[in-house]
Amino acid sequence: MSESFENILKSNYKIKTSRNLNLFWLGFTIYTAFFALSTTTTVNYIICQFFQLIGIAMFMISAVKLLDWKFKNEYLKILFLIYCIWQLTVVLRGIALDYSSIKVMLFDAESGLFRYFAPLILLFPKNLLYYKKVVLVILTLGAIFLLYDVAFIGNLMDLDYENNNTKFTYEHFVKILSVPSGIILLTLIYQKKKVKYFAYLVMIVSLLFAAYRARRALIIMSASPLVISYILDLYAKKKNFVIALIPFILIFFALNFGGANFGIKLPDIFTLLNERGTEDTRTGVEIYFYKDMTTTDWIIGKGINGTYFCPDIDLGTNTDYRSMIETDYLNIILKGGIISLALVLLIAIPAFIKGMFFSNNILSKAAAIWILLWILELYPANVTTFSLHYLLLWISIGICYSDVTREVSDKELVRIFSY
Repeated sequence: MSESFENILKSNYKIKTSRNLNLFWLGFTIYTAFFALSTTTTVNYIICQFFQLIGIAMFMISAVKLLDWKFKNEYLKILFLIYCIWQLTVVLRGIALDYSSIKVMLFDAESGLFRYFAPLILLFPKNLLYYKKVVLVILTLGAIFLLYDVAFIGNLMDLDYENNNTKFTYEHFVKILSVPSGIILLTLIYQKKKVKYFAYLVMIVSLLFAAYRARRALIIMSASPLVISYILDLYAKKKNFVIALIPFILIFFALNFGGANFGIKLPDIFTLLNERGTEDTRTGVEIYFYKDMTTTDWIIGKGINGTYFCPDIDLGTNTDYRSMIETDYLNIILKGGIISLALVLLIAIPAFIKGMFFSNNILSKAAAIWILLWILELYPANVTTFSLHYLLLWISIGICYSDVTREVSDKELVRIFSY
């Protein structure tokens, strides 16, 4: 390793920044772990929220010290500044300051306040060594995911969709804890064997439980990194991956057409998936959404607490108004309008192009793939949340816009990640 690189590692500024990053990621991990725990409905909310408050204090204090508004790309600088200002208007429009609303703002990672500030992680130091810390956070959340699966196996095996206490537990486990392991599968070239195997374990467990519970969006989110990492591995080994994809193509046609035409069924353990395989659970909700939205609502949204009239959809609720919709690009429009959706896409799509087609390393291409997956997941799932999954989107955007990062060779990256 070159002397200049070692000097960078030893500089006081880097050490100070590293400590703040450690504090940020520790606070974020505490917050995330206890939010996921609170969704089980079997652990006292007060205990979970107490630890979430500790996490909030840690990641907010450190985040303020880490923010750096210096940009080397003028396009990103202008678009990101406009996006941040617009996000602030979304937060300020319709925000409620009563006790229950404040609790949701602080403690709900899916619909709370912090998801609007998640993009600020783009302003954190863009140093390749700092990205290594993210891998440790991913592994930690993956370990928590497996631990929670064992501890709350009763919740996960309960297929009663009228039981709201268990219906959404696994959905939060996957979105909040396990899906980030997918990016490790996209960067296998830099990872040690134990890290690779652990990431595969997390994603396979995630996929199997998603199939058992017939959560089709979670199946897509869990399976996509597995399939893409397989394709990338074949590409790296210069094998004919078109032929190697035949098993996946056959499985796809069997699941989509075999059941209807030839009576092909999945194993009994996936009974619910057999029943719900082609069930349409989106159209009815979307029709109500379209009816309730005015032209102004479509353009600027209804603000952070925006709702739409949608009766007879949610069980056990006392209101006919919903504050979210499962189709996330519509959820973004509900809160911030087409302006919000357009701004994030104007930032993300060029980042994808730069990382995929104008880079010299797997890291940049993996970041581009993560951006593409997030854009595609806007339809089947809510992915704009205060979670590592969403933070990785903005970290990936930072990687793809960085000319220095895109130009580094894989050989040098392997040395850095193993340092």
